[in-house]
Amino acid sequence: MREPHYRSVIAELLNDSPITQGEVIRNVREFLVVGEYALAFDTLCEWIYEDDLAISPAYHERLHQLAVDMDAVKLVEDLRGQIAEES
Repeated sequence: MREPHYRSVIAELLNDSPITQGEVIRNVREFLVVGEYALAFDTLCEWIYEDDLAISPAYHERLHQLAVDMDAVKLVEDLRGQIAEES
């Protein structure tokens, strides 16, 4: 994946994320606008982790796929505890 593609993928992940705080959403979007893709991805993952937000296994896999491409696997591995149990 090339860097210009990161913008759309991270934007999709943000839209599908459990993050509801307007300020955080704005910050991630601003980072995308200025091309700070790594910072946008880091912010997205950190807020999910810090706010202890539940994510689906499929969403975690999407994060993981991007993390592999961005060389940020450790960041996403820390989110394993956020995966909601399927019923």
